[in-house]
Amino acid sequence: MFKFRRQVLKSLALALCAPAAGLALAAPAPIKIAQIEALSGPLGNGGEAVFRNLVWAVERVNARGGIKLPDGKHLLALDRLDSKGQNEEALSALRAAIDDGVQIVLQGNNSATAAVLVDAINKHNEREPGKRVLFLNYAAVDPTLTNEKCSYWHFRFDAHADMRMAALMSVFKDDTAVKSVYILGQDYSFGQAVAREAKRQLALQRPDVQLVGDELHPLGRIKDFIPYATKIKASGAQAVITGNFGNDLTLLVKAAREVGFEGKFYTFYGNALGAPAALGEAGVGKVIAVADWLPNLPTAQSEVFVQSFRQRFPKPADDYLHMRMQLMVEALAQAIEKAGTMDLVAVAASLERASVSLYGQSGSMRAADHQFQQPLAVGIMDRQGAPGVKFDVEGSGYGFRVIKQISPAQAEMPTSCKMVRPG
Repeated sequence: MFKFRRQVLKSLALALCAPAAGLALAAPAPIKIAQIEALSGPLGNGGEAVFRNLVWAVERVNARGGIKLPDGKHLLALDRLDSKGQNEEALSALRAAIDDGVQIVLQGNNSATAAVLVDAINKHNEREPGKRVLFLNYAAVDPTLTNEKCSYWHFRFDAHADMRMAALMSVFKDDTAVKSVYILGQDYSFGQAVAREAKRQLALQRPDVQLVGDELHPLGRIKDFIPYATKIKASGAQAVITGNFGNDLTLLVKAAREVGFEGKFYTFYGNALGAPAALGEAGVGKVIAVADWLPNLPTAQSEVFVQSFRQRFPKPADDYLHMRMQLMVEALAQAIEKAGTMDLVAVAASLERASVSLYGQSGSMRAADHQFQQPLAVGIMDRQGAPGVKFDVEGSGYGFRVIKQISPAQAEMPTSCKMVRPG
């Protein structure tokens, strides 16, 4: 991966420094953006996977010449800083990024870290208006980030946990064979939000279902989920609802398979990062996942999108593709061009009106709370080659057949945000 990073930065340097015939004016300075994420440790695989998506999105913008401003076209320069999954490290990375002239920060794989970054950026932007920073969030889905903790400088491009749970429950409510459920999640703001909303929606939509377990575990610290899987099986649960991601999900489903748990998994992230391969045949028809987009969405444009990504990253292990991260970078480019300046007050004002489309997928930013509004899809795990499953996941031989699509209007939820705008 470090070799890959050097290649990306080298390519950018060559593009910036390539001499033109005669006396050439210096190319406009690049617009610096930085991913602050856990790129090492137990959840590092998720950070690396997101980085590939960001690289591909940046390459697309730069391939068309960059972002047009009055002084010319500016390339995007993407850097990455490892938070090691620690909030203090993330804050240190933020300071380093600002010192290096970064104006746009990208993060998302931990809602607690996102909350810390929002607070730090709010304070920094108030103290140093000449060096303001915007925060684009691609995956931190704690609902509070666009509700009571909303910020003018923060924009979320993923559906928040309550929106995702509502989509998942729209399928679960019709799964009448399930009469008992176990809620298991990570013990921090996101996992707590998932558990809270799961219980609320179960009571509303499936009061007949018995809650036989409700448990949270430390984030990224459990190496053996056999004790948890054993309790799930012993409880008699017919389904597990979990927001777990990364190794916390992969190890959980591996343990469930090992103890012989035969129930279903209703998940936020069961469609990626090793989970399908870990379950194998045991997961067919039993793993349900919700996402903003799934590779087997039944459209020709979506198929081209998948094939294009796989041409860029052909290794099965690199097969982690998310539409929202592509739409996020496109929305940023659009907002800067419409603002006509890198003054971030103006860019934010433009970004909160962004409406973007790519490969047939569209979304728009809601100005009231900076929550992106987009379609959602729910899929069920099946064998590659089965009807509706052209593409597998990470070379596993298993993919997700789309069983429900939710429009942006159906996915939208009210907000309690009281946005404070500068000036």
